[in-house]
Amino acid sequence: MRKLIYGMNLSLDGYIAAPGDDIGWSVPSDELFQFWSDQLQATDLTLYGRKLWQTMSSYWPTGDQQPNATPAEIEFARRWRDMSKVVFSSTIDKVDWNTRLVTGDAVAEITRLKAEDGGPMDIGGATLAGAAMRAGLIDEYVLATAPVLVGGGTPFFTALDNWVNLNLVETRTLPGGTILTRYETRR
Repeated sequence: MRKLIYGMNLSLDGYIAAPGDDIGWSVPSDELFQFWSDQLQATDLTLYGRKLWQTMSSYWPTGDQQPNATPAEIEFARRWRDMSKVVFSSTIDKVDWNTRLVTGDAVAEITRLKAEDGGPMDIGGATLAGAAMRAGLIDEYVLATAPVLVGGGTPFFTALDNWVNLNLVETRTLPGGTILTRYETRR
């Protein structure tokens, strides 16, 4: 059975995007960027909701060709393009870059993918991850908490029907005051 990991940058008050989908506050330090790149390399499959897919696919397919791209960004762009991805959406009809589109029941498909043999899967996007949380499918949470309050927007966590008990796996302070924490779901 595959492990499902939900991780994103978030504000101290718990948002992955400020009002208007503004993520300008979440520019990662070199160390945090490297952490996310290493996470990507260790992942067999990434699951995206539509909004995060559109954000990622608007930059990373050619991120390594940008004139000011750092070696880390070049590496990340190549990894991102090459890895297998699934996008869950009922409003788009085409995806590229080693990606498959699922328009049906996301929870059923994620459950099926988890049951397969293979390495870890990452899930991103608040709506998609929220559905997986409510279904009890998330095995690990990775929070890169930035020292900023945005006051509203898109929350990292969704409303749940039941408590989810967690075990702390790692805590690390990164440059700029970002706190990286990892939790595993207690089963």
